[in-house]
Amino acid sequence: MNSNELSSMPIWLYVVIAFILICQGSWMFWDARKRGYNAWLWGLLGLIQFPIYLIIYLIFVRKIFKRKVSGSNS
Repeated sequence: MNSNELSSMPIWLYVVIAFILICQGSWMFWDARKRGYNAWLWGLLGLIQFPIYLIIYLIFVRKIFKRKVSGSNS
């Protein structure tokens, strides 16, 4: 993208992107603080880029892919 393409983007698109990043960063901050992880780190990473750090957060902090523990109940 050159500077002419960036200046031709509508202002509402910048507002939507900023809103998404602020919501993502805030949620990651609050959730990490609740779970006892480094809230400032995750909050700042959430403000940088969407959705890469959100996916990383969900996999490693929230552990959305949990392993089933095999064991005998008898």
